[in-house]
Amino acid sequence: MAHINRRFIDKHWGVFVVRGILAGLFGLFVLFSGMSNIEVMISVISVFLLLIGIVDSVSALYSSTKKRGWINSVIDALIDVAAAIALLFFAKADLVSSLIIISAYTIVSGIIDIFHGFLSTVDPTDRFIRVLAGICGCVMGVAILNAGNFEIITFARFFGAYMLIVGTTSLIYGVHNRAQNIEDRVARKASRKTPAKKKKK
Repeated sequence: MAHINRRFIDKHWGVFVVRGILAGLFGLFVLFSGMSNIEVMISVISVFLLLIGIVDSVSALYSSTKKRGWINSVIDALIDVAAAIALLFFAKADLVSSLIIISAYTIVSGIIDIFHGFLSTVDPTDRFIRVLAGICGCVMGVAILNAGNFEIITFARFFGAYMLIVGTTSLIYGVHNRAQNIEDRVARKASRKTPAKKKKK
């Protein structure tokens, strides 16, 4: 069995799996629902961001009891909830305000993913996944901001595409760390059994 550096393992893999599923389902809905009502679409996006914020808040509470990684979850939750509330407040305002809020959220989320990739993650695979998602967020954020020059609903499709990317990378990140956790547990059990066998001999 290959040696696993325990510093590389993210114990919060379950959060990324849940976020990945939510983001993936939302991305598919936005891309293929054919919804053209701007106010309804913005309301759907705000509800989705609130759900993601709740997931991150639960992760922050759990992490605080373990005294590790809770600050990252708090930052993510604050950004999600703040964007959701801002969208709800501006839901009936002009399209430009909504575009700016969604674009800013996407860019900030991308920057935070890049930050996590380089400073909060040491595993090469995890780092690549987080940085890739972050770059896509920054690119999509700029595209959303300029979506007003196209069809009115185009901004939602860009955001839906970004959520599909987030969903896919989050699932890969979560599954990768789950596999590492399982291998680590097996290695720990094996290391505990080995001394016992030597004593019997």
